Amino acid sequence: MNTTTVKLHSFDYRQAGTYVAAALFILGNIVFPQLCHLVPGGGHILLPIYLFTLIGAYKYGWKVGLLTAVASPVVNYLIFGMPMLSSLPSILFKSVVLALAAGWAAAHFKKISLLIVTGVVLFYQVTGTAFEWLLTGSLFTALQDFRMGIAGMVLQIFGCWAIIKYVIRG
Repeated sequence: MNTTTVKLHSFDYRQAGTYVAAALFILGNIVFPQLCHLVPGGGHILLPIYLFTLIGAYKYGWKVGLLTAVASPVVNYLIFGMPMLSSLPSILFKSVVLALAAGWAAAHFKKISLLIVTGVVLFYQVTGTAFEWLLTGSLFTALQDFRMGIAGMVLQIFGCWAIIKYVIRG
């Protein structure tokens, strides 16, 4: 399995860099979903709201990830009305779990690999699915990301790995 040691950071809430990084990742989580929504069903298939949360939390720590995880869905909803209000609790939960899991994995393993990122994505999806099932009472609804969003999960895994390994290595 391709494992790469990269420079990972753990920003603190007292550092301006935390907010600058989070703002950039929030912007990514605003622009990327809008592009994906140009494709019919693109939001459900590509799961774009999670990509920059994953990258931010993995590269810059759980605090950047948490800011991105909470602000991105809320700002998207306030500006574009998407995600739908009824989906917001599940998306916020998944985003927060993703940020914490990615930040933990980066701090624990101190490297990036496709296997580690796959584990993070599967962890937040399984945990989020369980939460959504409890919230909605519908296993069918809760399994939507696994029914429709496999391409999005693959995009998250390879996108996060490639962007951290090749684009924001420093």
